[in-house]
Amino acid sequence: MDTFTLHRGTAPLFVSLPHDGTELPDDIAARLTPSARRVPDTDWHVSRLYTFALELGASMIIPRYSRYVIDLNRPPDNASLYPGQNTTGLCPIVQFSGEPVYQAGAEPSNTEIAARIETYWRPYHEALVTELARIRAVHGRVVLWEGHSIRSVVPFLFEGELPDFNLGTAGGASCTAELQSRLVAVLSAAREHTHAVNGRFKGGYITRHYGEPAQDAEAVQLELAQLNYMDEDTFEYLDEIAAKTQRVLRALLEACLGR
Repeated sequence: MDTFTLHRGTAPLFVSLPHDGTELPDDIAARLTPSARRVPDTDWHVSRLYTFALELGASMIIPRYSRYVIDLNRPPDNASLYPGQNTTGLCPIVQFSGEPVYQAGAEPSNTEIAARIETYWRPYHEALVTELARIRAVHGRVVLWEGHSIRSVVPFLFEGELPDFNLGTAGGASCTAELQSRLVAVLSAAREHTHAVNGRFKGGYITRHYGEPAQDAEAVQLELAQLNYMDEDTFEYLDEIAAKTQRVLRALLEACLGR
């Protein structure tokens, strides 16, 4: 079963979009609440938003299935990435709204979760490992860019309105200080947008696990407030607004390439 699409590029840049998927297997969809079947917590349209990265020679991996099936950016043991704060798990049972994902009594068992890890989670991560190794072997270095997006206001997860661009480098551990500095310079120059570095979003499992700057493998997560490219209520992609945001995204990825 094809659970993701992988585009192999020619540059030392790998774009991972683990929450872009929207599909639900029929047996899982039948157990979800009506609101959850809309998969509202999708990182909507990020593969469309980052299409330009292919022109830069980046590799890109795009999952097929929703994070409600399994969250590819969580550790397989489901350890919390943000201890003491509200978050969602490996196989989420709560939406970002605080509403349940599943109808009462229909939540996945531990056996089902283990099966989902093997079917969906492990193939994605094996592809990450293989492609990162290929890129590093060719170029001597690789930057893994984690492209994410979220509603600008999610009281369940954070107070107030999220900055437009939220850069996460695991507190500086997942990339070099030089790369982080270049990225911050790009964001600081984009004066029409707000930004934060290692704020509420410091980088998820993928950024923290695969970012090894001492081994010439850097990783960065960008959590983008969705109002910068789409209508947060209807999920409609807004071309004119998105085009402005893409200019900043392009500058960020070019900074990863050292251009």
